[in-house]
Amino acid sequence: MSIDKTSAATGAPEDHVVENPEAAKAAVTVVDPRLLVREQGLAGYVTEFKRKMKSGDLGSLPVVVGLAIIWLIFTSLNSNFLTAGNLSDMSVAMVGTGMIAVGIVFVLLLGEIDLSVGSVSGVAGASFAVLNVTNGMNEWLAFLLAIVTGTAAGALHGFFFAKIGVPAFAVTLAGLLFWNGFMLQILGDNGTINLDPDGVVAQLTSYYFSDVAAAYGLAAVVTAGYFLSSFLGNRRREAAGVPSRPLSETIVRTVLLAVVAFAVAIVFNQYKGLPLAVVIFIVVLLVTDFVLRRTAYGRKVFALGGSVEASRRAGINVEMVRISVFAISGTFAAVGGLFIASKIAAANQGAGGGDLLMNAIAAAVIGGTSLFGGRGRTWNALLGVLVIVSIQYGLALEGIASPVQYMITGGVLLATVVIDAVTRKTQKTAGRA
Repeated sequence: MSIDKTSAATGAPEDHVVENPEAAKAAVTVVDPRLLVREQGLAGYVTEFKRKMKSGDLGSLPVVVGLAIIWLIFTSLNSNFLTAGNLSDMSVAMVGTGMIAVGIVFVLLLGEIDLSVGSVSGVAGASFAVLNVTNGMNEWLAFLLAIVTGTAAGALHGFFFAKIGVPAFAVTLAGLLFWNGFMLQILGDNGTINLDPDGVVAQLTSYYFSDVAAAYGLAAVVTAGYFLSSFLGNRRREAAGVPSRPLSETIVRTVLLAVVAFAVAIVFNQYKGLPLAVVIFIVVLLVTDFVLRRTAYGRKVFALGGSVEASRRAGINVEMVRISVFAISGTFAAVGGLFIASKIAAANQGAGGGDLLMNAIAAAVIGGTSLFGGRGRTWNALLGVLVIVSIQYGLALEGIASPVQYMITGGVLLATVVIDAVTRKTQKTAGRA
């Protein structure tokens, strides 16, 4: 036995007896795994990767690997799959569903679901068409009101869920039916309203920045922005005495991002140029990711997804956060609906129907957002919708019918949910959840 000589520092009594000094020393010498990574170099990163795999911290690795496999398969079947034209068309086609999936990510972070987004997207497109084309309202005003319609619909769902206590599944299912009927009502007997091909909404998916400098410039801005954000963030963490990435790792990550960004820019410039739709989608992803990860509001959303009771005891206004999240979901559903209307340059009775709802939810989940709440990023919407659109376009090139597309997409979704469930169990076993 020995006497503890650090009682002044620890606050323990002066005559505190330590039964096993070696064990006590080991107990207080806890080394952050991230510090070991930086001390051991490449071997440390390999060890850290193994530790994450064992603890179920897979991140976006499964979907990235799955996407690579999908592209390899379809490229081997048809050499046109990875052509500049097909990839550019895919990137524009995914934006409408991707926007809706961004809103779904917010809802899933709460551990809830929104079944109304398909119908709300249809209402937004129909509202714009009726206001602008039928009634002659200014395009920008009609555009704004169409988005506000989605926001109001989402906030209404959130009110019934948060204030009245109606389960989100029930209230959004009711919203699915109500807003679909509302869309059919305002479209009238004709059922289809064609949009001005040179108008604001039509230009969302038809406009391309033909100057090659646009795509390369965006790639450079994204790369530089990532480096500055990472570098300054690491400086702040170092100043606060918190483990941070070394400069070498930041440089490697920046180089990898630059390779991907400029490769995409090259592809776009080989076709029509940089699509406006892609630019808007990237901006939306950057802004929403910042909101979720860098603001107090984002931390409240994650906290609520982890534990409602703990969030309430921490002073978080649970009801207002819930209402705001559903309002955000409705807003992005409306934005997505306008992009979908832009793609066909019309608003019709089929808008918001078909497989749109399932694809939006599947995109968020396949991309890595947990169905159980508390884990996910808006970038997951990009990865997930890219998987779904890749499957659709790949099968379309092979002339395979829609039923097979549904079955394959369903299989991918099931595999993703299984991975999510297994990951949660692994994390609980490892004491991380």
